[in-house]
Amino acid sequence: MSPNESRITQQLDFLNEVEKLKLVFRRNRVVDRSRFENSAEHSWHIALMAIVLAEHADAGSLDVLRIVKMLLIHDLVEIDAGDTWAYDTQAQKKQPDNEESAAARLFGMLPAEQGAEFLDLWREFEARSTPEAAFAASIDALQPLTNHLISGEPEDPSLIPTKTAVLARKQHIAAASAALWAQAQSTIETSTEKGLYRNE
Repeated sequence: MSPNESRITQQLDFLNEVEKLKLVFRRNRVVDRSRFENSAEHSWHIALMAIVLAEHADAGSLDVLRIVKMLLIHDLVEIDAGDTWAYDTQAQKKQPDNEESAAARLFGMLPAEQGAEFLDLWREFEARSTPEAAFAASIDALQPLTNHLISGEPEDPSLIPTKTAVLARKQHIAAASAALWAQAQSTIETSTEKGLYRNE
């Protein structure tokens, strides 16, 4: 096998492995409420949202391809670590270590320089350390809000977060885009009126 054939085999093995993201289900439903969305669908949606909404970034012109790359890879760690609900405080404590281990395994499947690039992008996203990462994180936070508004249904009050908790969790949107933060606040308010969040 030539070096190039070996490289392609390694990359295809990685791509076959990440098919498993389609089996990781989130708490939000698809628009007809027939089932929960999976993390691969979420990744596609936020990548498209970033392309459509990039003009609203407060930092001005951003590297949209870099943002899309971050959004498409940042949830791959859920293949090993699972999707941790944003308001599960106990599970959130274990999440960073679980996801770091998952990132090392998954991105380690790629050729060394490509794996290093993916790991760096993943860590950049997690730290929100650049304008691109901050904007990517804001899009990742906005999508569940808009999705929940159109597909959510009221649940037992003990199973849903308060409006205050949602606002606190999503506050970082404001750091990347005042316009998107205004939209997020409006969406949270409307969802609360529908009974999707608790109004203390």
